[in-house]
Amino acid sequence: MSVTTAEKPAVRTTKVLPSPVTGQEIVLVGVIAILWVALWVSTPAFMTAGSIQPLLVATAPVALVGVGMTIVIITGGIDVSVGAAIMVCSVLTAKLLVDAEVNLGVAVIVSVAAGGLLGLVNGVLIAYGRVHAIIITFGTANLFLFLGLQIFGSGTVNGIPGTLAFFGRGQDGRTFGVPHAFLITLLITAAAWWYLRHTAGGRHFFAIGGDAQAARLAGVRVQRRVLLAYVLTGLLVGLASCFVIAQGTSTLDQSVGSGKELAVIAAVVIGGTSIMGGRGSVLGTLLGALLVQSVASGVTQLGWSSQLSDLFVGIFIIVAVGADLLRARARRSR
Repeated sequence: MSVTTAEKPAVRTTKVLPSPVTGQEIVLVGVIAILWVALWVSTPAFMTAGSIQPLLVATAPVALVGVGMTIVIITGGIDVSVGAAIMVCSVLTAKLLVDAEVNLGVAVIVSVAAGGLLGLVNGVLIAYGRVHAIIITFGTANLFLFLGLQIFGSGTVNGIPGTLAFFGRGQDGRTFGVPHAFLITLLITAAAWWYLRHTAGGRHFFAIGGDAQAARLAGVRVQRRVLLAYVLTGLLVGLASCFVIAQGTSTLDQSVGSGKELAVIAAVVIGGTSIMGGRGSVLGTLLGALLVQSVASGVTQLGWSSQLSDLFVGIFIIVAVGADLLRARARRSR
């Protein structure tokens, strides 16, 4: 008498990636949609091209620097010097445009190279000096600010030509009605999203933020990765500076870049990146930047006090950080 046993069906194992869109990003899309509808009802001019296009142009530099800041914060760091770095790159590029009359390509290369050099200074001091990022970048912020003021020479840069109009608000700065600055930001955000999600190098940033020592034992070159994060942020600061110059008039004053670091960090935190490191999304940062600029634009168009914009953004930050802490507590309790 023979006994036969039914063979178990073969189980196909597939690699499962995290959801491409997080819950917080879906919530942000909903909040932005509700805000835009509310502003449309309150002031119909908000949904016109003359309002949306400047909004996207203003969002571009914040979101672009936010891509680099997201990677930095994912590693457990932070960079509060980006506002001062924007000042240095902007005035240096503006001076070249006025004095040397360089073309678009040269202007962009010089600005990006200058930003990369400033990011390299931060990266070397943080990665190899083993001092906390907020201490280093607070110090370099003051150094960069001093450097920018010296380049300004106690005055303004006047007579800036329209060389960077490709990134601006005019007809030359748009394709099918969408500003080039925002389109470039979308492409870079998409590339960063893919890199962080689908490559080993991208996942190393998350590993460093989760536990740098464990990442080092696993073979991750922590110092090189941290250095790369700050250099990348600097390069994006340089490109964003070209966007900032293109937004303005033919005059650049010493307030350029002021407060940009706060707007960038707000966009990153509201977008769902954990300020404690190890988790974040550049897509969320883009949405966070769009929300921050939508609030600022809406407050202006409604004729409210500009202080209300800071109040609303502060509330969004507190809610985002609170949600992050609750999620972290829930994970620890499992």
